[in-house]
Amino acid sequence: MLKRTLIYIYILLALPLKASDSLSIELVHRLDTLLTDSLLRHSQLGLYVYDLTDDTLLYAHNELQLMRPASCQKVITAVTALTVLGEEYKYRTGLYLSGTQEGNTFKGDVIVRAGFDPLLKSAELHRLIEPLRQRGIETIDGNLLLDMTMKDTLSRGAGWCWDDDDKLIRPLYLDGKPAFASPFRAQLRKAGIQLKGRTYLRALPDEAELVAEVERPITSVLHPMMKESDNLCAESVFYQLAAHSQKPRASAKEAAAYINALIDTLGLNSKHYRIADGSGLSLYNYATPELFGTLLRYAHATPKVMPALYESLPICGEDGTLKKRLRYTTAHGNVRAKTGSVTGISTLAGYCTTAHGHTLCFVIFNQGLIRASHGRAYQDRVLEALTSGLRVAEETTDSIATNNNVETTL
Repeated sequence: MLKRTLIYIYILLALPLKASDSLSIELVHRLDTLLTDSLLRHSQLGLYVYDLTDDTLLYAHNELQLMRPASCQKVITAVTALTVLGEEYKYRTGLYLSGTQEGNTFKGDVIVRAGFDPLLKSAELHRLIEPLRQRGIETIDGNLLLDMTMKDTLSRGAGWCWDDDDKLIRPLYLDGKPAFASPFRAQLRKAGIQLKGRTYLRALPDEAELVAEVERPITSVLHPMMKESDNLCAESVFYQLAAHSQKPRASAKEAAAYINALIDTLGLNSKHYRIADGSGLSLYNYATPELFGTLLRYAHATPKVMPALYESLPICGEDGTLKKRLRYTTAHGNVRAKTGSVTGISTLAGYCTTAHGHTLCFVIFNQGLIRASHGRAYQDRVLEALTSGLRVAEETTDSIATNNNVETTL
């Protein structure tokens, strides 16, 4: 329909078509043709393509249908986090002391305040422990307290399947595992510090003194979150949003509130969607291709969002979850997009460049699939259609521009 409308306008106005106009019309024709694919006889498609260069909607099909975005949900999480927290935001894991030092003995507790840093490594613990050694502390006559109040106590997201093998979401990880106390004690001993007491989960005392922190920029977490579709990293970003509310034991509700506020700001109604988690694992997430297209358009136009988002997206044929797709085609190195896959669902959303140099954002949702590979193959055909040049070079331009006397069926 959009293709026919474009041709109709050009013919009525008798305006000569540029090569770029011809390619845009052919892109629409290619997408029309893909709607006849046999896959769509028994599955559903949501498609949204926007020309960012011309600031115009190029193509849309079922763009208002509510669908499960799978790991494309991470796009929503990333765009909102970069908007609310900013690309300079840092994760912080802090070490505190509560008590008094008497000679080489500290009488009191050592507290680690969790910051839900999914990338914290054992090799970094020395940055927390070294200040204790520099103070001359050899014995801690007290307990190890772990402050886990950054987020709620739920270890799984709402709507996660019982048989998902993803990691439990807890605010204190070390080497990708939720076990912290034993490795931390081992590092203390290695530094020549004896900790006499036991380990407890308790909130940070008001009088506690900050001794050291391990910081990590949010961009370091966005990289594995988007490139490798790391669900733990995505949930950690989601709960950074929740914690931004300053509410103790913040929940998914607080994180979703920031996402919904952004959606409303962009002129859509957040009540029409459902945000359940940050990773896309939840069966309760519901969004539309139009919503994702709107977010991608907003990100592209927002300097504080686009650089970090674009850098984090997988590159077709080169890295991340797109490394093995469409190598040595027109899409190779020319598409940056987030993939998504859960049972019955395959999704893809991101940016590409056409043969005439226009930047597009696109959203492709396939659902009702027996095999996700079928959805990926369909998405690859869409990407090739969007990035390939004209089949009949300038001849197509001339025939459309000059054949105004030929009767046309619209």
